[in-house]
Amino acid sequence: MKTVETIAELQAEIRAARAEGKRIGFVPTMGNLHEGHMILVDQASEECDYVVASIFINPLQFNDIDDLGRYPRTLAADQEHLRDRDCDLLFFPSVDEMYPHGQEAQTTVSVPVVSEGLCGDSRPGHFDGVATVVSKLFHMVQPDAAFFGEKDFQQLAVIRKMVGDLNLPFDVVGVPTCREENGLAMSSRNNYLTAEEKDNAGNIYRVLNEIRNKIENGAKDFAELCVLAKQELVTHGFQPDYIEVREANTLKPATEDDTDLVVLAAAILGKARLIDNLRVNLSK
Repeated sequence: MKTVETIAELQAEIRAARAEGKRIGFVPTMGNLHEGHMILVDQASEECDYVVASIFINPLQFNDIDDLGRYPRTLAADQEHLRDRDCDLLFFPSVDEMYPHGQEAQTTVSVPVVSEGLCGDSRPGHFDGVATVVSKLFHMVQPDAAFFGEKDFQQLAVIRKMVGDLNLPFDVVGVPTCREENGLAMSSRNNYLTAEEKDNAGNIYRVLNEIRNKIENGAKDFAELCVLAKQELVTHGFQPDYIEVREANTLKPATEDDTDLVVLAAAILGKARLIDNLRVNLSK
């Protein structure tokens, strides 16, 4: 695997791969890689001939400068993980390489509707930062397919809408959430948890499953289900941000007539803000 730090080097390597007729798969990340990221790389390897990963801790998507400073930076370990999974090229740019005219002067991308509410309310400007950096990376790499985890369900919806609205000519592939044994969704932020908190964190997945089971058994009062779930998380030491039932394709609040649903949750435990979701398909 080769690591490059400039856009010029990145595009030269990709041109060479394309000249050999290779299909390009792209996995953008912020580093501190775990097995969930590696599943994305594996999926890209299965569907494509040449896999590009990026590691860039994007300051535009952090509304808390302390959170940005705390975010783990583990380049050497990340490189080793990527080599082990046969990644072909790692793009590791600096902030100056990505935003040469400064962040304040950067043209930004805003994706309406799906970026509103949920994490969009809790983290103002976050999805504008995500959409902006991902749009830039897409234009730099020009992949045939890009791979994202379904754990970040709202982020995936934002990226899919952006790609569709801007008529970008490639596939966005959602990959199922990779979980710990207790159901906790794998995340770089899990490193903020103590061992005891990590055991406790599996309660988010359990509560989401309880909501899904109740809906599948005919419950229609989604708001009440979410209120009860929040109360249960509080008893386990969480500070719930939101638990909501949304229509899975539009992310609009779910109605009784909707059949493709997603239950989404965010909660703080210790020093970590955890997010998760579960799909509910009532059409079967």
